[in-house]
Amino acid sequence: MNIGIKKSIITGGKEISIETGKLAKQADGSVVLRMGDTMILATVVAAKEAKEGVDFLPLTVDYKEKFAAAGRIPGGFFRREARPSEREILVMRIVDRALRPLFPDDYHAEVQLMMQLISYDGINSPDALVGFAASTAIAVSDIPFNGPMSEVRVGRINGQMIINPTLQEQEVSDFDIIVAGTAKDINMVEGEMKEISEEEMVEAIKLAHEEIKKHCQFQLDLAAEIPAANPKREYSHETHDEEFRKKLYDFAFEKCCAVARQGLASKEKRAELFDAVKEEFKAQFTEEELETYSPFIGPYFKETMKKAVRTVMLDESIRLDGRKFDEIRPIWSEVDYLPSAHGSAIFTRGETQALMSLTLGGKMDEQMIDDVTFAGTVPFMLHYNFPPFSTGEARPIRGTSRREIGHGNLALRALKPVLPADNAYTIRLVSEILESNGSSSMATVCSGTLALMDGGVQITAPVSGIAMGLVADGGKFAVLSDILGDEDHLGDMDFKVCGTAKGITACQMDIKVDGLPYEILIKALNQAKAGRLHILNKIIETIAQPNPDFKPHTPRIEAFNVPNDTIGAIIGPGGKIIQQLQKDTKTTITIEELATGEGRVQIMSNNGDDMAEAIRRIKLIAFPPQVEEGAEYEGKVKGIKEFGCFVEILPGTDGLIHISEFSWEKVAKMEDVVKEGDVLKFKVVGKDPKTKKWKLSRKVLLPRPEKTEAN
Repeated sequence: MNIGIKKSIITGGKEISIETGKLAKQADGSVVLRMGDTMILATVVAAKEAKEGVDFLPLTVDYKEKFAAAGRIPGGFFRREARPSEREILVMRIVDRALRPLFPDDYHAEVQLMMQLISYDGINSPDALVGFAASTAIAVSDIPFNGPMSEVRVGRINGQMIINPTLQEQEVSDFDIIVAGTAKDINMVEGEMKEISEEEMVEAIKLAHEEIKKHCQFQLDLAAEIPAANPKREYSHETHDEEFRKKLYDFAFEKCCAVARQGLASKEKRAELFDAVKEEFKAQFTEEELETYSPFIGPYFKETMKKAVRTVMLDESIRLDGRKFDEIRPIWSEVDYLPSAHGSAIFTRGETQALMSLTLGGKMDEQMIDDVTFAGTVPFMLHYNFPPFSTGEARPIRGTSRREIGHGNLALRALKPVLPADNAYTIRLVSEILESNGSSSMATVCSGTLALMDGGVQITAPVSGIAMGLVADGGKFAVLSDILGDEDHLGDMDFKVCGTAKGITACQMDIKVDGLPYEILIKALNQAKAGRLHILNKIIETIAQPNPDFKPHTPRIEAFNVPNDTIGAIIGPGGKIIQQLQKDTKTTITIEELATGEGRVQIMSNNGDDMAEAIRRIKLIAFPPQVEEGAEYEGKVKGIKEFGCFVEILPGTDGLIHISEFSWEKVAKMEDVVKEGDVLKFKVVGKDPKTKKWKLSRKVLLPRPEKTEAN
C-alpha cells in the first residue's frame, strides 16, 4: 500500500507533521497537516486552461470544520454541515488574503482550494494552521505559484511571546496575532491586542517571520521529493499587443498625470476625467479597429492610469485628492442622532460615512454559537452592513457578504478590549455604511466608540481606526494615511490600525506586492499612530467621555450572586416560581451557574419599583431571614379553615392566626371576615409545640375596646 511521504517540523516547541500522497490523490495537490490531534486536509485543483475572456485569477478558498472532528453531531433539522459559519468565513479570508497575491499576475485558470478540519483535539486551534496546509498543498502540485507561504499565531503570556499557543494559553494571552508571509517578506497580519505599543507589534511580527521562514523551506524540501510537483505546468493565459500598449501609454500617460495632479476630492469627478481620457483615445479608431483592440483598451488604460497616479505620488508628492501623505480627510461626527436607540452616532471622514446604533439587552439576548471549536454564547456583537447605494451603485443583494463579516469582526476586535469588565449587558452595535470612499471599517470603529459613549457604556478609553496605504516602485516609496478607495485599488498595501491613546487594540494588513520591508512597516505604524491620535481628538471634541447614565428608555439590569443550592428554589418546579415572579414584577430574570459554584441572577426591567420588588423577592428565597418571635410582619392569607387562617410570614414559611386571635370582637365564621389573598398585619406570638407551626395574632396589633357599664 502506498502511504505517501510524511515529514515533521517543530514550531514553537510543538511538532507539526505533514503527509502527502495518501489521501485525495486525484487532486492536483493534497496534504494532511497534524498538530497534536488536530488535523487539516488541504486540497487544490486548477483548471488546465483559463476560460475565454477571463483576465483575472478565479481563486476560490473554502474552509469547512466537520463536526465529526470533535465527536459531535451538527444541530438543525438536517443534522449536517450547512452554509459556512462566520468563523469559517474569517479563516477563509485570512488564507485568501495571504495566498492570492502570490499567484502569477498572468495566471487566469480557475483554482479551487478546499481545506477541512477532520480532527480536533480541543487544545490546538486550527485557524493558524490552515494557511500552512493550503500553501503546502499548492507546493506539492504543479500549479504555478510564487510561494510558498505560511502563517503562525503569536501570543504573549507574562511578557513572554509564544508561537501557536494552545487554546488555554490564548485565554491568558494579552494579544492574539496571526501573521502570514513568504521566506522573504510578511504579506498579511491580523489580530487583537490589549493596547500594545508599535514596537511590541513589530517584535511579534519578526518572531513570527522566523518561524514562517522555516515553514517555507520545509515546503520546498517536501515538494522536491514529489515528482508531480516538478516542473510546474506551462501556461499562456494572456495575449498582448505591445505596439498598441505603447500607443495607448504614449497618448494617455501625461493626460492621466494631469488629472492626478489636480487633487480632486470628489471620486466621481476624478472618474469622469479619467474616462474622458479613455474616450478621447478611443475616438481615434474606426469601429472595426475598436472591435479588434477592445480586449486591450480596458486593461492597458487601467495599467497606464495606475502608473500615472503612482508616478505623480512618488515624484511630485501629490495624492489623488491633493492631501499630504500624512494628512487626514475632514472629519465631522455627532451622537444621539437616533432617538429610539440606546445609543447612536454618525462618523463622517471625507466621502466615507457610518451610522452606528447601539442596543443593550439582557442575558437571553446573547448570541448563541454552535461551532465545532466553540459552543456557547457571546455578549458582544458588531454587525457591519455595506449597501450598494453607499458607492452610488445598483447591484443585487445576496445576503451578508464575506467582506461584511470580515470588516465587522475587525471593528469588534478593536472595541472589545475597552469594554468594562463588570458589564452586565448584551451589547449589539450595527454599522450602516451610508457613503464609502475607503476606510469604511475604520469609520465603523470610530462610530462604534461614539455610540458606546453616547449610550452610557463605561468603556475604559475611546478607540479610533485608520487605514494606511503604500505606493512603492524602484526603491521609492510613500506611506499614505487615511487612504481613499482609489488609493487602495491602485496601491500596494491596505494596513488598518485601531487603538486608544495608550496603544493598539486591533490591526489588519494586506500586502498586494511581494512583501513589506520592516523599515516601511515601522514607518507605517508610526504614521498610523499620529493619524490615530488626530482622529481620537476629533472624537473627544464630539463626546469627551461616556455619558454618566444610560438613556431613559434603556432597560436597567441588576445582577447578583446567590448560593448554588438556592437556584432550584428560585426557579421552582417546572419553572413555576420564576415564571410567576416575572409575571408579577414585569421583569426578565435569568439565572446561570458559575464556575465558582454560585448562581448568577440577572434582572432586567424598565421600571425601578418592579426591579426592586423582583430583587426583594428573589433575595428572600436565596437568603431567607429567620422568623423572630415577638416581631411584626405583613403577609398574604394562604388558606382559611373553620378554626382560623394560615398566613405567609416569609416566603416558604406560614403561620396560623387562630379565630380567637383575629380580632377583639367575636368572629363566628372566618369566611365572613377574610378571604384568600388578603394582606394582613400580625405579630408572631409563639410556636405550637405539637405542630411546630408559628402562632400569630392580629388582634394584639389592634386597639383594645374600652369596657362599658354593660360589660
